[in-house]
Formats: sequence, C-alpha cells, structure tokens
Amino acid sequence: MYKEFFGLRANPFNVNPDPRYLFLTRHTEEALACLTYGIQSRKGFVLLTGEVGTGKTTLINKLLEWLRLQQVATAFVFNSRLNVPQFLDYMMADFGIPCDSRSKSQILLRLYNWLLDRYRAGETAVLIIDEAQNLSDELLEEIRLMTNLETSTEKLLQIVLVGQPELELKLKQAHLRQLRQRLTLRAKTHPLTMDETKSYVAQRLRIAGSSGQQIFDPEALNAIHLYSGGIPRVVNLICEHCLVSAFVDQQRVVTQSVVEAVARDFDLGDSTASAALSVPPRPSGSDKFDLVDALKTLANLADRLRESEQDLPKERKV
Repeated sequence: MYKEFFGLRANPFNVNPDPRYLFLTRHTEEALACLTYGIQSRKGFVLLTGEVGTGKTTLINKLLEWLRLQQVATAFVFNSRLNVPQFLDYMMADFGIPCDSRSKSQILLRLYNWLLDRYRAGETAVLIIDEAQNLSDELLEEIRLMTNLETSTEKLLQIVLVGQPELELKLKQAHLRQLRQRLTLRAKTHPLTMDETKSYVAQRLRIAGSSGQQIFDPEALNAIHLYSGGIPRVVNLICEHCLVSAFVDQQRVVTQSVVEAVARDFDLGDSTASAALSVPPRPSGSDKFDLVDALKTLANLADRLRESEQDLPKERKV
C-alpha cells in the first residue's frame, strides 16, 4: 500500500529469503566463496553457521540459484525434524531418484549408483540441510556415513550443513567427534556493522525501484542499526513497519521518532539503544569512551572546586 507513495515497484523489506536481495558484506562474500569452493573441490562436508536472522537461508538460496544455473543436482532439506526413513525419502525425492524399495540398504545402494553415474559424467550432487541444529544424533550419524559414498580419490556427495551457533556446540560433543573431524570447511554469517546496515537499507530500496530520493534520514538509520543489533531480519522488520507508519501519516521521510515508535511496538526499545540514541555524537576518531580522559576531567574539576573554595571570604566558610 505504501509502494506508490515512496516510488517503489516492490516491497524492499520482505522477510522472505529472496536471493536478489543478498547483501554482500566481506563476511558474506567469504562464506559464499567457501561454500562454492567446497562444492567445486568435492571436499565432502561444509558447515555454515550464524546467529538467527543473519541471512543464512538467503545465502543458501543464492547458492542454490548458482548451482541450478550450473545444472548441478541438488536436494534441499529445510525441515530438520525428520527421522532417518523420512529424511532418506525426502532426499531421494528431491534429487529425483526413483526407488520403489523401502529398505534402507536398497535406498543407499540406489543413491550410490546414481552418484557414481554422475561422477563418471563429470558431474556432482549437493545435499543442503538447513536448521541442522535440530537434527537428531541418529540422523547426524546417518549423514556422516553418507560421506563414505566415495571413490578412492573423491567424495561423490557434497553435503552442506546449515545451522545456528547451537550446531557448533552440538558438534563438539564427544560422541559426534567423527562427524566433526570430517568437516573440511567452515563458514559463518555475522550481524551488520553500522555502515553495512545503512548500505543494506539503501541497496534493498534501490532493488525495489527507489530513484535515490531520501526515505530514511541519517538519524533514523542510526536508530535502525542500534535497535536491530545489525540483524538483517530485524532491520527488515523495523524498516517495513516504519514505511507503513510514515505512509499512514503521509510523511515522506522516516525519522528517528518513527523508528523509536516501531521499536517500542515490537519491544526492541532496550535501555542500551535508547541511551545510545540520546548521547550527542562524539568527534570523529573517538568511537569509544576514553576512561583516562574522563578521569583527567574529573580531577581538573575537583582542583577548580578546591581553588574556588580557597578564594571564598573567610566569613562565608563554615
């Protein structure tokens, strides 16, 4: 409803993991390069982790888009609450491998022969598992055993495990050490910095059709970063509702007060962010509070107070 008001063709802050909106920070570029290298080099096992809302699924969708352009066979498991038979059925169906048998041994044999045929044709296959922190230990062990599908020199199946930081903690357990040792490459997503948040918002507006006119003023962008903590999903949430609010009020530019109101509505207005927004900007080159300077200032103030007291007329001293 606000697109025409702000001169946009599409909703710039949709929370769906649309690969068109992938914002390439240094960390994102490194993660994407790590994933593509691991697959192309047939490393077998690659791990991608990151905090909730930092763009893991968007990154994976971009990877899937690239793999399909390369005509690489892929299976994408996004529901990790599966038992072993359900997982095998889903994987085989997504790869498009017909198998009438319900026997696990027959399913794995069919998978092995299919992978071998692709290898002989100079092709590969990629299995991507999202929300992998929820996988049962039994299923993780089954996935580890799939890395035994190999030739004498290379892995036939490339597996990408994607999950929250809890996945890394899970893999540190002693009984999963065999799986941990097979992880050849690790990649991570990270929250955005202040500058990255501003560029992220600008890029999404541009892709959505913005002509470059100012929609969020600088103070609003600062507030968006502080209230979101640089988490892209939360940035999208705040920006979306800011545009709706500004449209309702027929306000062409989103201001800090609009952001603060939205943050309060979603219980994002913590004391740290509020305090940070109320502090006037410090001179450039002084990003952190200097404790030594503060102590010197207090000492000078105390000296001046003592001097003032000495200058008072005697009769006024108590």
